[in-house]
Amino acid sequence: MAAHLLAHEVADLCLGKPPLRSLSVSSTIGETLASLKSCEENCISVWDCDHFKNVDECICVGKICMVDIICFLCRNENVNSPSLALKSPVTVLIPKDSVLVRHVQPSTSLLEAIDLILQGAQNLVVPIETRFSGSSRRKLLQKSSSTRSCTLHNGHEFCWLTQEDVIQYFLSSIGFFSPLPTASIDALGIISTEFLSIGYHSSASSATESISRSLVDQTSVAIVDDDGLLIGEISPFTLAYCGETLAAAITTLTAGELLAYIDCGGPPEDIVRVVKERLKERNLEGMLEEFEIDPSDISNSSLSDEEFPYPTSSRSSSGGRYHKSSSYSARMVRRAEAIVCYPGSSLVAVMVQAIAHRVNYVWVIEEDCRVLGIVTFANMLEVFRDQLESMMLGHFD
Repeated sequence: MAAHLLAHEVADLCLGKPPLRSLSVSSTIGETLASLKSCEENCISVWDCDHFKNVDECICVGKICMVDIICFLCRNENVNSPSLALKSPVTVLIPKDSVLVRHVQPSTSLLEAIDLILQGAQNLVVPIETRFSGSSRRKLLQKSSSTRSCTLHNGHEFCWLTQEDVIQYFLSSIGFFSPLPTASIDALGIISTEFLSIGYHSSASSATESISRSLVDQTSVAIVDDDGLLIGEISPFTLAYCGETLAAAITTLTAGELLAYIDCGGPPEDIVRVVKERLKERNLEGMLEEFEIDPSDISNSSLSDEEFPYPTSSRSSSGGRYHKSSSYSARMVRRAEAIVCYPGSSLVAVMVQAIAHRVNYVWVIEEDCRVLGIVTFANMLEVFRDQLESMMLGHFD
């Protein structure tokens, strides 16, 4: 059974994946923001190469999502002049010597891919095994040059493999791992007790570094009350579907107020007024002028229970749809309520929960909603990797 699973290569997990949209490493943050607004994906790849010259190597150096831009605009040096900050090169958002994005070949084994992810890689960049003719390549380059976004590098298109893709693969083959999937996350020892959190009444801006850290770790920031009870979360997976105007909200609101701002898919008018008043009080006219927050641009519609069939807890997650601007298509977003489970929840139940809500983690709470820790896809992958090794040893024995 292990041999059957490990016979798969990363190319098998990439079938049907769309090619990566990309930006040049020479782009500005403003250009990156415009590209994010014009595409359906919540992040975009950044490449170091010249599509119009014969080069030997074209490398994806990182990825940028809306949360990167929001956190950058919330920095003290940028809140007074966000328009100037948007002229900064996109490279300031990419960590030096980052391992978050790694190139692999289509023939890379599943086990090698898991090892790279456990070493810190968020996205594995995989060539799509289809070559373009010279004329097709020129046409694609001409089409993409006007938008500063391209999908073709060195005659290839690329896609990327994520933690979620590997977890979904294991879920589709879950029967091979019996009885592991029915074991509780507590018994498996995969509950991380170290997690990011912020007080309900604390300034949301004090969580900016934690939000950036959670984006790197593929986790979230818990919002807790004075008794340590989980009230909600500030999740990069939710913020990725918000616009850059969220920087103004983070700069001026408390964590609790920010929950209301992003909940239900859009900001209530009374909280928008609070944001504007506080920007004026702090003389942040530049941010006020740059980010005109208009709730009328946002439309909400409740989703039926059938669209989110998997229960979470009494604090269940629902969602809504909204338009970030006229250039945005309506996208499904989660509310700010945290996705939770309990120590006795089974591994497979937590996997399904996370995948159903498109997050890489699930909070673990006690019956009274006190936070115990968090379970991540990385924690789960360690368990599956160990199980595969045990199965292989048993096979050869």
